[in-house]
Amino acid sequence: MLVIEEKRRKTRNEVITIVIKVIILIVLVYFDIKQPQLYLSSPLTERSANALMLFLGFSTAISIIRLTIIYWYIRKHKFKSNIKDNFILGINRIVSILNTVFGIIAFMILVGTDPREFLTSITIVAAAIAVTFKDYITNMINGLIIMFSDRLSLGDHIKVQNTEGKILDITLINVILQNEDNDMVIVPNSIAFSSIIVNQSKQNIKKLSIEFEMAAHFGHTPEYLETYLNKAVEGYTKNIIAQGLTVKTLDINKDMVRFKVQVLLNRYDKLKEREIRRALNTAIIKLGVPAA
Repeated sequence: MLVIEEKRRKTRNEVITIVIKVIILIVLVYFDIKQPQLYLSSPLTERSANALMLFLGFSTAISIIRLTIIYWYIRKHKFKSNIKDNFILGINRIVSILNTVFGIIAFMILVGTDPREFLTSITIVAAAIAVTFKDYITNMINGLIIMFSDRLSLGDHIKVQNTEGKILDITLINVILQNEDNDMVIVPNSIAFSSIIVNQSKQNIKKLSIEFEMAAHFGHTPEYLETYLNKAVEGYTKNIIAQGLTVKTLDINKDMVRFKVQVLLNRYDKLKEREIRRALNTAIIKLGVPAA
């Protein structure tokens, strides 16, 4: 409830900000048409007014379009008003980029530089900048693609390369994860975009895996280990999918056998997952085998 109220408060503040921008814009347009003596006697004042008028004009239009698109999107998909969807996140990032671009153009007008001439004169420099910041630009493009796709969503539990965690945020540069130790893990968008990602949330399940080794002379089979470990997690049947505990043989050599126990959980619950992992590790240790 507090989150919804906070969202409504932010929306009201944004609407009030738009109204204030419109009022200031109307005043600037009025003075631009009337051309008072202050304009004629002070070129700096005129440039400042023109720069502010350009920035407020585009910023206000962008804000109105943003609110309209988000409102339409929420109504179409029947989301709650406090939803933070990838599409909305992507729209917000694009709005930030556009505001920055028009802010730079307004600054050029303020200092008396023609934006068209400036852009023409820095063509070669812009190419050099693009090469220099290639990785940064690639990350931005990949970030926007991720935001507007359904491949990854906020709150998803994913595994990318050797990192596993819950997606807290997707920026123009990074995907921010929270791993099982509550550490913040930052993954560059270029890696997230080009790597093989296991998205467990899209399957509505969570996989818990533990690898361990045991001496071959014990003679324990995967079937025996499954029965033994299932008894160790009998208290968590509500969290584990039926027949969701399996043991696989990964490697067999002369002295050691390496196994992997995998448990399918029906939902993401960090506390229960930690308890189940601890129960399995304890059971493995009681076999006289160190858990990996």
